[in-house]
Formats: sequence, structure tokens, C-alpha cells
Amino acid sequence: MPETRSITTPRTADVRTALKEGIARLRAANVPSDALAAELLLMHALGRDRTWLYSYPETPLEAAVAEKYFALISRRAAGEPTQYLTGKQEFWGLEFEVNRAVLIPRPETEHVIEVALERLRTRGTETDWRAGELLRVADVGTGSGCIAVALARELPRAEIFAADISAAALEVAQRNAARHGASDRVHFVNCDLLCGVADSGHGPPEGGAASMPCPYGEKPSGNGATSFDLIVSNPPYVARDDAGQLQREVRDHEPDAALFGGPTGVEIYSRLIEQAGSLLRRGGILALELGYNSAAHVEGLLKAELGWTHVKVTNDLAGIPRVIAAERA
Repeated sequence: MPETRSITTPRTADVRTALKEGIARLRAANVPSDALAAELLLMHALGRDRTWLYSYPETPLEAAVAEKYFALISRRAAGEPTQYLTGKQEFWGLEFEVNRAVLIPRPETEHVIEVALERLRTRGTETDWRAGELLRVADVGTGSGCIAVALARELPRAEIFAADISAAALEVAQRNAARHGASDRVHFVNCDLLCGVADSGHGPPEGGAASMPCPYGEKPSGNGATSFDLIVSNPPYVARDDAGQLQREVRDHEPDAALFGGPTGVEIYSRLIEQAGSLLRRGGILALELGYNSAAHVEGLLKAELGWTHVKVTNDLAGIPRVIAAERA
């Protein structure tokens, strides 16, 4: 009679055996990238890197470590994202803290930064334009703060306002800014889209995010003191009607407020574009990540509204329209 093995009882002696067992369990649960997930979870449980993992495969595992590892494997097999289990995700070459309060940064979102930096370089904004003044940037729906912090690292003369409707997300973003030495130039504002950014002055009170909630639909008014040179955003753009088609890792674990942009997923863009138009200086740049099949709709919004020029859609490496950028005429 064949041996029956419980998935809750780790039977392992060393690193190699534990890793093989973890991969097998994740594969049986149809977890994507099972080998990578098993590696990352074992590295996390051990507090070691990948080089150590493969340099010392015969190292015996302590019982407590094995128990922790296989508990993580069970949670991943049940659908929890690896990034939430390890509490981190790499983005733009930097490690960011993530938890269930924030969207997990995706590699595709790096295109927003690439497009924004290219637009600034093309215009000479960072080095020549408005000499002696700080570059003013707003990151809308900052989540983990990955875009804001990456831009702070790339633009040493930028003052960045990172806005999010979620206070819990802003707490994560603040820790990420501190981790990467950007706390002095990234200011956090708790508001819906850009509603509170226009009146947020020069950042938050000591030790926290400025609380600037505002009613949906309120239109900010820009002026010379509060307007921006660059506004970027990875907004919620998944259609609420498509929730059932999402991977369980996304649907059941990532925050709804960071995912869903309305019944069709494009509703949020019109408000964001209108507000950005009020807050961008002449020649200011807007760069937005695009949702599935939203490029034509968002491009139409920008071309239909007076005051936008140089509208362009950029594809990602898979050829999917990923970022739309425009400038304030």
C-alpha cells in the first residue's frame, strides 16, 4: 500500500529536500512559478539569500525553521501572494515593503517612470528649465510609494507629493521612503486623487501624512505656488465587472481600492485628467499607466479636452499599451 503524506507534516532533513518538497506542494496546487515561490519562501524562512541556498544544500533545517517554511508553503498553496508572505517586492532595483494595505508593484509599472524621465530629459527640465527651482512632482495613488521613491532617487532636485486615499497604504509608503533615504523630499497626503494635494503646502506634519480628505468630484484649483511640473499615476483600472476573471492571488488578497476603477475600469481617468489639467504648469507632463483595453478611451479624453498636447501611448515589452503621456499646452 503506497505511503500517504500529509501536506501539513514537513518531512525534511536538509535545505535541498525542503526545497524539492516545497516545489512539489506548490506544483500540486497549480501555483504559478512554483520553483521561484518555493525558493523565495525558503530564503525568507532561513533569513538567507539564493547563493547561500545553493551553496549549502545539505545543511540540516532546524525544526522551527522547517515548520515556518511549510506553513508559508501551505499559505501560498491556498492563494496568498509570495510578496505578502515575505513582506517585500523589488521595483526599480529597490526593495519595497509590501503588505495587504498596498498593491504589489509590478514590473510593467516601471514604464511609467521610464516615460516620465524621458519626457523630462527631452525638455531639459531637470537640468535647465526653471533653474534654481525644485521640480514639483505628484504621484497619485502612491500605494507602497514605489513610483514616488524611485523618482526621488532619479531626480535629486525634485520635491514629490505622494497622495493616496488609504491611510494604511501611506504608512507603508512612509516606511519605504525612509528606507531609501527619501523622507526629506517625499511628502505624503491622505486624499482622493489630487483633491488634497493642491492645498497641502510643503508636506505633512512631523511624523505623519497630511490628512486632506475631500469629496469625490471636487476639482482642485492650481496656481503658481501649488502647481506641478510632473504628475504620474498608476490608478485603479480593473473593471469591477471583471473581478471574477482575476487570479485568486489578486482578487482575494490585494486591496480593492487599488484595483477597481469602476464598473468598466476607465471611470477614474476622466477625474484624474481633469484635476491634473488644473494643477500642471504650462508644459507640465502627465504620465498614466493604462488598464486593459483602455488606451483608446484615455487617449480620446486627452485629445477631446483643450489644453493637452504631445499625447502618446507607449507599449510595454509584450506590445501592450501600458503608459499614456501628454503635456499641458
